[in-house]
Amino acid sequence: MRLSDRAKDVSDKNMSFAERIYLPAIATGLGVTIKHFFKKKVTIQYPEVQRPVSPNFRGLHVLKRDDEGRERCTACGLCALSCPAEAISMVAEERKKGEEHLYREEKYAAVYEINMLRCIFCGFCEEACPKQAIYLQSDKMAPAFYGREEVIYGKDRLLESKDKTRPTDGPKRRLTATDTYIDPIAVGYNRQLKK
Repeated sequence: MRLSDRAKDVSDKNMSFAERIYLPAIATGLGVTIKHFFKKKVTIQYPEVQRPVSPNFRGLHVLKRDDEGRERCTACGLCALSCPAEAISMVAEERKKGEEHLYREEKYAAVYEINMLRCIFCGFCEEACPKQAIYLQSDKMAPAFYGREEVIYGKDRLLESKDKTRPTDGPKRRLTATDTYIDPIAVGYNRQLKK
Protein backbone atom coordinates (compact mmCIF):
# COMPACT_ATOMS: atom_id res chain seq x y z
CA MET A 1 0.00 0.00 0.00
CA ARG A 2 1.37 3.41 -1.02
CA LEU A 3 0.46 6.57 0.85
CA SER A 4 1.62 8.88 -1.93
CA ASP A 5 2.78 8.70 -5.52
CA ARG A 6 6.18 10.13 -4.63
CA ALA A 7 7.79 6.83 -3.77
CA LYS A 8 10.54 5.66 -6.10
CA ASP A 9 11.55 2.12 -6.88
CA VAL A 10 15.11 1.31 -5.92
CA SER A 11 17.10 -0.74 -8.39
CA ASP A 12 20.19 -2.79 -7.69
CA LYS A 13 21.65 -2.50 -11.19
CA ASN A 14 25.40 -2.51 -11.62
CA MET A 15 27.06 0.84 -12.32
CA SER A 16 28.80 1.36 -15.64
CA PHE A 17 32.50 2.17 -15.89
CA ALA A 18 31.81 5.95 -16.32
CA GLU A 19 29.55 5.96 -13.29
CA ARG A 20 32.14 4.16 -11.22
CA ILE A 21 34.85 6.76 -11.88
CA TYR A 22 32.35 9.62 -11.23
CA LEU A 23 33.44 11.64 -14.29
CA PRO A 24 29.90 12.51 -15.43
CA ALA A 25 29.02 13.70 -11.91
CA ILE A 26 32.20 15.81 -11.69
CA ALA A 27 31.52 17.33 -15.13
CA THR A 28 27.94 18.16 -14.12
CA GLY A 29 29.13 19.86 -10.92
CA LEU A 30 31.78 21.87 -12.77
CA GLY A 31 29.13 22.89 -15.32
CA VAL A 32 26.94 24.30 -12.55
CA THR A 33 29.91 26.19 -11.10
CA ILE A 34 30.93 27.67 -14.47
CA LYS A 35 27.32 28.67 -15.17
CA HIS A 36 27.29 30.76 -11.96
CA PHE A 37 30.37 32.70 -13.12
CA PHE A 38 28.30 34.37 -15.83
CA LYS A 39 25.18 35.14 -13.80
CA LYS A 40 24.49 38.57 -12.31
CA LYS A 41 26.04 38.94 -8.85
CA VAL A 42 23.64 39.14 -5.91
CA THR A 43 26.28 40.49 -3.52
CA ILE A 44 26.11 44.20 -2.73
CA GLN A 45 28.79 46.47 -1.27
CA TYR A 46 26.93 47.11 2.00
CA PRO A 47 28.16 50.37 3.48
CA GLU A 48 27.99 52.20 0.15
CA VAL A 49 24.95 50.41 -1.29
CA GLN A 50 21.97 49.39 0.82
CA ARG A 51 19.13 47.11 -0.14
CA PRO A 52 15.60 48.47 0.08
CA VAL A 53 13.93 47.41 3.30
CA SER A 54 10.29 46.73 4.01
CA PRO A 55 8.13 49.53 5.46
CA ASN A 56 7.81 47.71 8.80
CA PHE A 57 11.57 47.13 9.21
CA ARG A 58 12.78 47.49 12.82
CA GLY A 59 16.32 48.81 13.15
CA LEU A 60 18.33 50.49 15.89
CA HIS A 61 16.69 51.64 19.10
CA VAL A 62 16.38 55.28 20.12
CA LEU A 63 15.10 56.81 23.36
CA LYS A 64 12.83 59.68 22.34
CA ARG A 65 12.48 63.14 23.84
CA ASP A 66 9.33 65.26 24.04
CA ASP A 67 8.80 68.60 22.30
CA GLU A 68 10.62 70.46 25.09
CA GLY A 69 13.69 68.21 24.92
CA ARG A 70 12.96 66.21 28.10
CA GLU A 71 13.36 62.45 28.27
CA ARG A 72 10.11 60.53 27.87
CA CYS A 73 11.23 57.37 29.68
CA THR A 74 9.81 56.98 33.19
CA ALA A 75 11.66 53.73 34.02
CA CYS A 76 8.41 51.79 34.45
CA GLY A 77 10.15 48.63 33.25
CA LEU A 78 7.44 47.44 30.87
CA CYS A 79 9.92 47.31 27.99
CA ALA A 80 12.25 45.09 30.02
CA LEU A 81 9.37 42.82 31.02
CA SER A 82 8.12 42.46 27.46
CA CYS A 83 11.56 41.72 26.00
CA PRO A 84 11.70 37.97 25.23
CA ALA A 85 15.50 38.04 24.98
CA GLU A 86 15.93 39.89 28.31
CA ALA A 87 18.19 42.40 26.60
CA ILE A 88 16.99 45.55 28.41
CA SER A 89 18.09 46.58 31.89
CA MET A 90 17.59 49.86 33.74
CA VAL A 91 18.01 51.64 37.04
CA ALA A 92 15.26 54.04 38.15
CA GLU A 93 15.90 57.21 40.16
CA GLU A 94 13.77 60.08 41.45
CA ARG A 95 13.99 63.46 39.79
CA LYS A 96 15.60 66.15 41.97
CA LYS A 97 14.69 69.82 42.18
CA GLY A 98 16.06 71.76 39.25
CA GLU A 99 15.94 68.77 36.87
CA GLU A 100 12.43 69.49 35.53
CA HIS A 101 13.93 70.59 32.22
CA LEU A 102 15.68 67.18 31.83
CA TYR A 103 12.97 64.68 32.79
CA ARG A 104 9.24 65.13 32.34
CA GLU A 105 8.13 62.71 35.09
CA GLU A 106 9.14 62.33 38.74
CA LYS A 107 10.89 59.02 38.02
CA TYR A 108 13.42 58.52 35.24
CA ALA A 109 15.91 55.94 34.04
CA ALA A 110 19.31 56.87 35.42
CA VAL A 111 20.81 53.90 33.57
CA TYR A 112 19.17 52.36 30.53
CA GLU A 113 21.06 49.65 28.67
CA ILE A 114 20.29 47.31 25.79
CA ASN A 115 22.53 44.33 25.08
CA MET A 116 22.54 44.28 21.28
CA LEU A 117 23.90 40.72 21.19
CA ARG A 118 20.72 39.52 22.88
CA CYS A 119 18.25 41.83 21.12
CA ILE A 120 16.18 40.15 18.41
CA PHE A 121 14.59 43.39 17.13
CA CYS A 122 11.07 42.08 17.75
CA GLY A 123 9.62 45.49 18.64
CA PHE A 124 7.85 44.32 21.81
CA CYS A 125 9.61 47.03 23.83
CA GLU A 126 8.22 49.68 21.49
CA GLU A 127 4.70 48.27 21.78
CA ALA A 128 4.83 47.94 25.58
CA CYS A 129 6.01 51.49 26.32
CA PRO A 130 3.09 53.62 27.60
CA LYS A 131 5.03 56.89 27.08
CA GLN A 132 6.26 56.03 23.55
CA ALA A 133 9.79 56.59 24.78
CA ILE A 134 11.57 53.80 22.91
CA TYR A 135 11.39 53.55 19.17
CA LEU A 136 12.99 51.22 16.66
CA GLN A 137 14.22 53.28 13.73
CA SER A 138 13.26 52.13 10.27
CA ASP A 139 16.21 53.77 8.52
CA LYS A 140 19.21 52.58 10.58
CA MET A 141 20.57 49.05 10.74
CA ALA A 142 22.68 47.66 13.54
CA PRO A 143 26.38 48.16 12.82
CA ALA A 144 29.02 45.45 12.96
CA PHE A 145 30.61 44.89 16.36
CA TYR A 146 34.30 44.21 16.81
CA GLY A 147 34.43 43.95 20.60
CA ARG A 148 32.14 42.98 23.45
CA GLU A 149 32.32 46.45 25.00
CA GLU A 150 30.63 47.87 21.89
CA VAL A 151 27.46 45.79 22.16
CA ILE A 152 26.03 47.31 25.35
CA TYR A 153 24.14 50.43 24.26
CA GLY A 154 23.71 52.85 27.15
CA LYS A 155 21.83 56.13 27.30
CA ASP A 156 24.82 57.84 25.72
CA ARG A 157 24.15 55.94 22.47
CA LEU A 158 20.38 55.47 22.72
CA LEU A 159 19.14 58.93 23.71
CA GLU A 160 17.92 61.14 20.90
CA SER A 161 19.97 64.34 20.65
CA LYS A 162 18.25 67.64 21.33
CA ASP A 163 19.28 69.39 18.13
CA LYS A 164 19.36 66.26 15.87
CA THR A 165 22.59 67.44 14.19
CA ARG A 166 25.11 66.12 16.68
CA PRO A 167 25.42 62.89 18.67
CA THR A 168 24.00 62.80 22.17
CA ASP A 169 26.05 63.80 25.17
CA GLY A 170 24.05 61.70 27.60
CA PRO A 171 25.29 60.21 30.86
CA LYS A 172 28.11 57.67 30.69
CA ARG A 173 27.08 55.72 33.82
CA ARG A 174 26.81 51.94 33.48
CA LEU A 175 25.17 49.24 35.60
CA THR A 176 27.25 48.10 38.55
CA ALA A 177 26.87 45.15 40.91
CA THR A 178 25.28 47.34 43.62
CA ASP A 179 22.59 48.89 41.41
CA THR A 180 18.93 47.99 41.79
CA TYR A 181 17.56 46.86 38.50
CA ILE A 182 14.13 45.94 37.24
CA ASP A 183 14.03 42.19 36.80
CA PRO A 184 12.52 41.24 33.42
CA ILE A 185 11.48 37.83 34.73
CA ALA A 186 9.57 39.22 37.70
CA VAL A 187 5.84 38.63 37.76
CA GLY A 188 4.92 42.26 38.39
CA TYR A 189 6.79 45.25 37.05
CA ASN A 190 6.91 46.88 40.50
CA ARG A 191 8.99 44.06 41.94
CA GLN A 192 12.65 45.02 42.17
CA LEU A 193 15.48 42.69 43.05
CA LYS A 194 19.04 43.19 44.16
CA LYS A 195 21.58 41.96 41.64
